[in-house]
Parts: sequence; C-alpha cells; structure tokens
Amino acid sequence: MREDAQDYTEIDLVELAKALLSNWLLILLAMILLGGSMGAYNRFLVKPTYTAEAQIYISNSDSIVNLQDVQLSAALTQDYSEILTSRSVLKKVIASLELDMDYRELAELISIVNPQETHILQIDVTTDAPAESVRIANALIQFGVDRIFRVVGKETPAIIDYAEEDAVAVNKTSLIRHVMLGAILGFILVCGVVSVRFLMDKTIRDEEDVRHLTRYNVLAEIPEYIEEDAEVMQHG
Repeated sequence: MREDAQDYTEIDLVELAKALLSNWLLILLAMILLGGSMGAYNRFLVKPTYTAEAQIYISNSDSIVNLQDVQLSAALTQDYSEILTSRSVLKKVIASLELDMDYRELAELISIVNPQETHILQIDVTTDAPAESVRIANALIQFGVDRIFRVVGKETPAIIDYAEEDAVAVNKTSLIRHVMLGAILGFILVCGVVSVRFLMDKTIRDEEDVRHLTRYNVLAEIPEYIEEDAEVMQHG
C-alpha cells in the first residue's frame, strides 16, 4: 500500500502476489493442519443422524381429487399435516413409546412433505438412532391416521408405506467435504494475514518505494557506511 499526494491508496498486485508466494510454505502448512483438524472432527466428533420415512395418501370422499384440483389438494395437505403434528397426537406417541422428551422436542424431529403434484404426505422422522426413527414414524402414522379420521369423520387415510429400518437414510457430512473446507479456511486465513501485513507495511527499502510514496525522483543516495568497508580502505 502506498499513499500519494492525492491521498488515495495504491495496491501493487504484483508485489502482493510475490509476498503470498514467498509464504507458500506457511500457506501449505495451514491448509494441511486445518484440513486434518476438520477431518478428525468429522471422523470422531460428528455423529450421523438417521431419517425414517412413512407415507399416507390424501383422500376426500366428497370430491374426486385429481392433479388439476390444486387448491383442494393444498388445503387437504395442510389440514392433514397440522393434525399429524398436533399436540394430542404427539403426546400419544410419547406415552406409547415412553420417550424422554416433550411434544415440542418431538415436533422438531418430524418433517412432513407433500411431493409436488401428488396427494401423498411423506412423514420423515430424524433421530440419532435408526430404530428410534422407525418406531416414532410408525407410531406417528398410527395415531395420526386415527386422529385424522376422528377430526375429518369421513374416511380413514390410506397408509402407503410404514417406516422400515433397512430403508432408513443416513445423514452425515462427508469426510472429504470437511477436509476440503478446512484446507480452504487455512488458505484464506494465512493469505489474509499476509495481505494485511503487506498493506500495512510502509517501510521504504529502495528508490522505487520512494517514488511510489512521494511521486518524486531520487536525486542522490547516501551510501551506508559499514565498518568492514572502512577497514578495507585503511589497509588499501
């Protein structure tokens, strides 16, 4: 960084690049250390979660629900979703499975999705154990379908699929992704430190620095007096 008479900042990108290249070993070490640390974090500290999936079909006895009846489908989807995650249903699931949580905590484990242009509700339950996810999903289906029938009072929704342990999805960030993220952070960190030090450095080392700083040419130089030179001159 150099300040001229007009008081604006000029950055010499070539010199900045040279400063970064001169610290390539430090940058490489930072990438290795942070990449390795993130890899170890993924390997030993990040625990996977497991998502169990169950599905029910949205039906309505008073009208033919088809793909063109978008408004009716959306209304039924919202109604069924609210009933499935209602307080009464969640409390029955907790009591039946003897879960150590309240209904609010259980609700955070549940996700209900309506695949586009379908009349299907997909119930996803995510926990730290595959068997637990399956048990909760199936209990939610059973108590939820019964509650829907009691509230709507027309016909029981059809269950398409119960949750099964061999179909549980495992959720965990990949090891390679964590390592790459750590390496990128190491690169950015060291490059940032080197760049800041370069921009804050106003040391004048040669004629070129004087020109950049003052916009004046150097007319003369005062040689540096070194004791060894003096001794040579005396013996000469």
